[in-house]
Amino acid sequence: MAPPPLIIVTSGNDIAGHDIVGYLGIVRGIIVRATGIGRGFVGGLRSIVGGNIPEYAAVCEEARDHAYQIMLQHAKEHGADAVIAFRYDATEFMPGSTEVLAYGTAVKISRR
Repeated sequence: MAPPPLIIVTSGNDIAGHDIVGYLGIVRGIIVRATGIGRGFVGGLRSIVGGNIPEYAAVCEEARDHAYQIMLQHAKEHGADAVIAFRYDATEFMPGSTEVLAYGTAVKISRR
């Protein structure tokens, strides 16, 4: 069985070597992530001395990746070949919980 086709994702509005032949709409992936007791405790201790807090960075990276994967699935459901104008957004949902949104425009493309 052939692997599923890859979806090109770019923060730009064009895809080199391709023409955009159809716009399929906005696609998004959203996740609300809490730090968790273990990482929150260690991160809280590290925040006292300042600097980078790897425990919090790991939570942020996991949340972004999860939101990105959900967005890719949404794009596949729309029949997209690519997602243009890709962005992330994050908002504190409540103390200790952050909403992460990955979004862009799903498009159909053809080779030039």
